[in-house]
Amino acid sequence: MSRLSAAFAKDHPALVCFITAGDGDTAANLDALVAGGADVIELGMPFTDPMADGPAIQAANLRSLGKGTRTADVFAIAGAFRQRHPDVPLVLMGYANPMVRRGPEWFAGECVKAGVDGVICVDIPPEEDADLGPDLRKAGVSFIRLATPTTDSARLPAVLEGSSGFLYYVSVAGITGKQQAALDSIQQAMDRLKAATDLPVAVGFGVRTPEQASAIAQVADGVVVGSALVELVGKHGAEAPAAVRELTAALAEAVHNARKVAA
Repeated sequence: MSRLSAAFAKDHPALVCFITAGDGDTAANLDALVAGGADVIELGMPFTDPMADGPAIQAANLRSLGKGTRTADVFAIAGAFRQRHPDVPLVLMGYANPMVRRGPEWFAGECVKAGVDGVICVDIPPEEDADLGPDLRKAGVSFIRLATPTTDSARLPAVLEGSSGFLYYVSVAGITGKQQAALDSIQQAMDRLKAATDLPVAVGFGVRTPEQASAIAQVADGVVVGSALVELVGKHGAEAPAAVRELTAALAEAVHNARKVAA
């Protein structure tokens, strides 16, 4: 069983946490996520034009790039994390340019060397899968796709084809961190998606509080939290790990116990 499969096979929904590589003390912040109880970690690859991200993650990208963070640094961070945490799934999330500019085979190989379990590429649609997907799958790295409220039944099969690890449901038609979808709409989306795939479905965009995470965890296989954690890194700087661990622990308790609460 892969690390990602194991994370979603637990007897509770998975908490998926995101931070940006190179922003603050990334290694300490990653360790804080693990200590707080995150089941899966997404490591953002900083990019100059993060079109799907809201102000918090945009600012984190700029802070990271301002420090000179490069793709090689992201892989170094990932590789060091894998040495410290051999069993925690790690997913790279970002945009196509840093992933394909040296060739998809190179990128997939670096993922394997660093112990990366999966990749989310925001701006490679299923119709352009050949740009990255075959090389990731050949290397045994999950290519995790995004579904949105506008992904209708005609397009959903294309999104699911070649996807693995889990399906990331973007719950709002907008950018990260700015708004949250109504629970009824998330429930309807889960019913539709789960009828079409056996992949676990994790819900993200706009999830900020333990209360919000708990409500979503009652209907989804996983909950993704990013902007709220990234904001802590921006606010606290070198002192962020303690705050990151505290929020992660509150989120993990809420997500892991959500179905007990519902019962």
